[in-house]
Amino acid sequence: MCGIVGYIGSRGAYDILIQGLKRLEYRGYDSAGVALVDTDGCLNVHKARGKVANLEQTAAAGNTNGTLGIAHTRWATHGEPNDINAHPHVSQSGDIAIVHNGTIENYAVLKKALAEHGYTFKSETDTEVLVQLIDYIHSENKCSVYDAVREALLQVEGAYAIAVVEKSNPDQLIVARKSSPLVIGVGDDETFIASDATPIVGYTDRVIYLKDDEIALIRRGEPIQLSSIHSNTPSKVDIQKLKLSLAQLEKGGYDTFMLKEIFEQPDTLRDCLRGRITDDGSQVVLSGVIDHQDIFAKAERITLVACGTSWHAALIGKRLIQDFCSLPVSVEYASEFRYSNPYLNDKDVVIAISQSGETADTLAAIQMAHDKGAFVYGICNVVGASIPRNTDSGTYIHVGPEIGVASTKAFTGQVTVLTLLAMAIGQIRGTVSRARVKEVATALRSMPEILEKTLKLAPEMQKLSRVFTYAHNFLYLGRGYNYPTALEGALKLKEISYIHAEGYPAAEMKHGPIALIDHEMPSVIIAPSDSLYDKIISNVQQVKSRGGAVVAIVSQGNKSMDTIADFSVKIPRVPECLTPIVASVPLQLLAYYIAVGKGKNVDQPRNLAKSVTVE
Repeated sequence: MCGIVGYIGSRGAYDILIQGLKRLEYRGYDSAGVALVDTDGCLNVHKARGKVANLEQTAAAGNTNGTLGIAHTRWATHGEPNDINAHPHVSQSGDIAIVHNGTIENYAVLKKALAEHGYTFKSETDTEVLVQLIDYIHSENKCSVYDAVREALLQVEGAYAIAVVEKSNPDQLIVARKSSPLVIGVGDDETFIASDATPIVGYTDRVIYLKDDEIALIRRGEPIQLSSIHSNTPSKVDIQKLKLSLAQLEKGGYDTFMLKEIFEQPDTLRDCLRGRITDDGSQVVLSGVIDHQDIFAKAERITLVACGTSWHAALIGKRLIQDFCSLPVSVEYASEFRYSNPYLNDKDVVIAISQSGETADTLAAIQMAHDKGAFVYGICNVVGASIPRNTDSGTYIHVGPEIGVASTKAFTGQVTVLTLLAMAIGQIRGTVSRARVKEVATALRSMPEILEKTLKLAPEMQKLSRVFTYAHNFLYLGRGYNYPTALEGALKLKEISYIHAEGYPAAEMKHGPIALIDHEMPSVIIAPSDSLYDKIISNVQQVKSRGGAVVAIVSQGNKSMDTIADFSVKIPRVPECLTPIVASVPLQLLAYYIAVGKGKNVDQPRNLAKSVTVE
């Protein structure tokens, strides 16, 4: 949540910062701001409520000179979205400006103490408290701003990624992080900083992923200095090569990023699967599992932790691991798991799932699991993110950057990797036959072509969406592997169309939700031709007998549902355990076209941000 970007170099900073904010806007779009330090020693700050386009209009009337600057796009935590609460925040002296992603938990105590020393506050934010604290330490101790930043960070509790500039020092940028992401882009004579690598692409392919509790001093024309916040001892500067292209960050002719990402899924699954199944299809090869065979062979229990869409993928992963590995498996919301005092030991494997790799609750769950002696395996999309750096092993899903806030291709990538992982562990434990692996792996290798066929349903789903654009409620039902698919379908609709939708196991409909069924309450029922098909037919009939409209997602060749459901959407047949990957595509399209029909911004739905880096 929130996106920060910074630049120091020989070029004008403003245009670079604005372009960077536009690429980070998926992280928050309640307000935006920029602070520029010019060579005359002026600090020019421009802020505006709403999106980056509003900031551009505001800044056009002011001074945007300077080759040093920081900028911010906000997802509001403390204080309502308005111009005053927008970042950057400036110290009472007017000398120091800061942008911040995260939450300062003890800000109220610090604010009270600073008020006693004569500080007043214009905003409601925790971030303004931090910049005033830096200012106070700087003036009281007559120390450098760098030392003041480090000392202030020793006094705060919470999560942060910050960038700080000083009006009287146009050659210096200070950044630091704890539990919130920050990347430094290293150019030939310029340096970029950002919450993730997307604003840096196109300028340099050399990056430094700042570690937790690290602070960096970036001075014009000098090597970057990294140090520990706690000890101030120098850290090794590890420059890595960035594997990301500008083409991946553009819409590529699609109206929205979400639609592009839905249609990218055949290609993203090709990338996800590449090199992970042997040529004859009889074996899954995951290096993260192979390198730790003994741990997986001796594991007594597996716990999956995740949030949001990743949690839905984890529910599917639970069934996969149970079926292929004969192990007890539990699924936990990371936000609940971290506070539940779970019983874990060195025979436990915890699998943490996150698209961004920066989800605050999931990172906290990882730390807890490590503290209790468990082995932690990460499933993540973003190379170099915090989760892969803090887990013992893991697998990237390799689906490319996902800009649309509502996850699509990351979900299918996560389910694909969880399928591979279940088979890889089953191979080690001897709980899955070679024939079974070959059946599922062969189907997985065909999945890109299967999804290409499934995406041809787009015109049908667009037409169907017109029937339900103005529905007020939806019920999504599924059984077995497709109960989580129902949850994910409902979430997609809620996220981007703002229609209330709930997902349920189909058999649970009779335990309460059926009371809501009437002619104004449509149901989407996922009913592929699997082992539970006969059971779910009765659920369809129960909805119809109470006047509810039914959209059924069924397997190709199924004609019986045509006479029962109001609308029958046919998807390609695949092994039962793979149906969530295929069934999710028409659900994504349905949600998308309903939202578009309602005139909603599908890429940036209200109140949401792509990466939840605060509690």
